[in-house]
Amino acid sequence: MRRGRHQEPAGDRDSGLADETEGFLLAHAHHEQARREAQDLCARMPWLTTAQAEDLTGHYIRRRLDVTRDLLLTTAHRADQLRQEYEARYAGLRRALLKRHTAGICAVLVCAGGASALAHLLTR
Repeated sequence: MRRGRHQEPAGDRDSGLADETEGFLLAHAHHEQARREAQDLCARMPWLTTAQAEDLTGHYIRRRLDVTRDLLLTTAHRADQLRQEYEARYAGLRRALLKRHTAGICAVLVCAGGASALAHLLTR
């Protein structure tokens, strides 16, 4: 469930559940990958005792997940920054376009009014 929302439409709840499920599966995949890497590392060091290998595996997995978490948080932060920049640029472009359209409509109305007044004067 997403934070900060009190009542969510059914579609948002389904999307939130899908996001949570995807996040869980992604985290699980990263954990399994880190575990395989740690086991490969320990296999290359046959002199380690079982306890040492388990300790090294635990440390490796924790460190690898910390690095992955930091990378994902950095990526998410940068994506948020880019989203804000693009939204600000889009809003600026919309304002500029609205001003241009308003000016164009005003010019057309002034010309139409002038032409109407001129036609009225010429028909007298």
